[in-house]
Amino acid sequence: MKEQEAGLYPLPWRGFGGFIHATTMQKQEEILSEEDKQIQQEFEALVQDYLATNHRKKVELITKAFNFANAAHKGIRRRSGEPYIMHPLAVARIVVNEIGMGSTSISAALLHDVVEDTDYTVEDIENLFGKKIAQIVDGLTKISGGVFGSQASSQAENFRKLILTMSEDVRVILIKIADRLHNMRTLDSMPPAKQYKIAGETEYIYAPLAHRLGLFRIKTELENLSFKYEHPETFKMLEEKLAVDEDNRNRFYQEFSKPIDEKLREMGYKFELKARIKTAYSIWNKMSKHNIPFEEVYDILAMRIIFEPKPDMSEQSQCWMIYSALTSIYRPHPERIRDWVSTPKANGYEALHVTVMGPGGRWVEVQIRSVRMDDIAERGVAAHWKYKTGETDESELDKWLREIKEILKHPEPDAIDFMDTFKLNLFASEIFVFTPKGDIKTIAQGASALDFAFMLHSDIGFHCIGAKVNHKLVPLSHKLDSGDQVEILTSKKQKPQPEWEDYVVTAHAKARLGEWFRRENRRTAARGKQKIAEILAGLNLEMNNTNIVRLLNHYHIVEPQELYLRAGQEALNLDDIPKLFKPKGKNVFTRYLKLFGGGGGQDG
Repeated sequence: MKEQEAGLYPLPWRGFGGFIHATTMQKQEEILSEEDKQIQQEFEALVQDYLATNHRKKVELITKAFNFANAAHKGIRRRSGEPYIMHPLAVARIVVNEIGMGSTSISAALLHDVVEDTDYTVEDIENLFGKKIAQIVDGLTKISGGVFGSQASSQAENFRKLILTMSEDVRVILIKIADRLHNMRTLDSMPPAKQYKIAGETEYIYAPLAHRLGLFRIKTELENLSFKYEHPETFKMLEEKLAVDEDNRNRFYQEFSKPIDEKLREMGYKFELKARIKTAYSIWNKMSKHNIPFEEVYDILAMRIIFEPKPDMSEQSQCWMIYSALTSIYRPHPERIRDWVSTPKANGYEALHVTVMGPGGRWVEVQIRSVRMDDIAERGVAAHWKYKTGETDESELDKWLREIKEILKHPEPDAIDFMDTFKLNLFASEIFVFTPKGDIKTIAQGASALDFAFMLHSDIGFHCIGAKVNHKLVPLSHKLDSGDQVEILTSKKQKPQPEWEDYVVTAHAKARLGEWFRRENRRTAARGKQKIAEILAGLNLEMNNTNIVRLLNHYHIVEPQELYLRAGQEALNLDDIPKLFKPKGKNVFTRYLKLFGGGGGQDG
């Protein structure tokens, strides 16, 4: 992001005839003094936020980072007119309050624009703050500005950089999401065209990334803010409708929550009941999906039960106990129970959801979570790692991050293909399937039996010949449903076929097949090149540019590699090569005689 892009401007010290007027200077000093106070207050608020956490208290490091960043950004303003340092401070507060990260991440957040917008280098950061903070700042600098450039290929390259940095240290992407959230909260100061571009990019990339990393609250806000700038009139209309209905909702919630509150107190739980209102974006999504008006969106209000678990039984059991108490008060919808307690989502989300019939025949979704589950649901990956119990305690989220690293080891050579492959992984909904032994596996919705084979192991995928789903034979292309029991059948003689790429939808399977076909194509092209070289050698000719160009022209092929590949695949008639290179000077006299009726056997 260049200075103008970020809305950075030097302080406006203007004088008369080359001299600064005394009154003007006094006013400027008053403004600066007031601003310095605001900056200091914001920093003190950040420190208080940090001290309220359970992290090791490294206030000195955070103070050092703030002082350095404040000095580096001195005299620079955002487009909104406020001192630039207020932005890194706001990002740092999001990092500590809404994601729950520690001093390293807070310091990196404070420093995240220093290398990009000032003369300081990554080496300077490393000398002052150590290697880890410097690496994170470097990662953030590499993905500064927008993912979407002016051309598709540059967009995809930026996206690839963003994902590469995530694989090296997930804190990079968490701080980048915090950065994007603050930019979205302050997008009013940008011109409309810029608002539209940034909002589109946020909805397309950052909201799904936040979702995948378990940052539910941030994901919801990013989606809603994107919607506000992409569809301003619809957003305003829905916000107004929500405001009109607010009193009715509050009365209904009081009536609905009272017996639940009493029941949970009877059971001896410490708990919190929270009302959750659907955002304008979420309402609009539902209206569009089901083609219904605002008045028919009945689940605008939802309730969250957050309880402190009792020590003598599992959290999972207590979720079901609370469910039982809830359904003794209100009748549950039989098809609207979602059990993410037994099988958490890939982003680490755990909760028990049930929809019940409230007063006046109104359906209400209730989400039952322990304090730990709620922390993970709201703060995502950072909170998830806080609750890990040991090195072997690998969640679906860990598996997903490991899978991303595997994809990055063998990326698509074309950046746009890479972007498509990764997006498959990022946007996928999930289903649960079982192995023959009863182990439960999470896989993307729409996945085939072949996808499942690759998920188990690449070698199983490469040698897969079919599958048994619920004990019935099915082809490789068979789409799996949630609850299926899947057994993969293999053969050592089997190898991937070109049509397999049409059977798979998961990023992992696509990446593995792409890698296999590229490796095979290299081998086939090498064989083809050898064949052509041998034929040319038999004609006493070299494999030089002139001869290769003649071959390309003859076979109507553009690239030499394509020529070698098709030769190796035996898709070309290589018998043409001796004819093509046959010397044209031979038998010229004979052809001349035939042309003019001369030649042997005729009387002179």
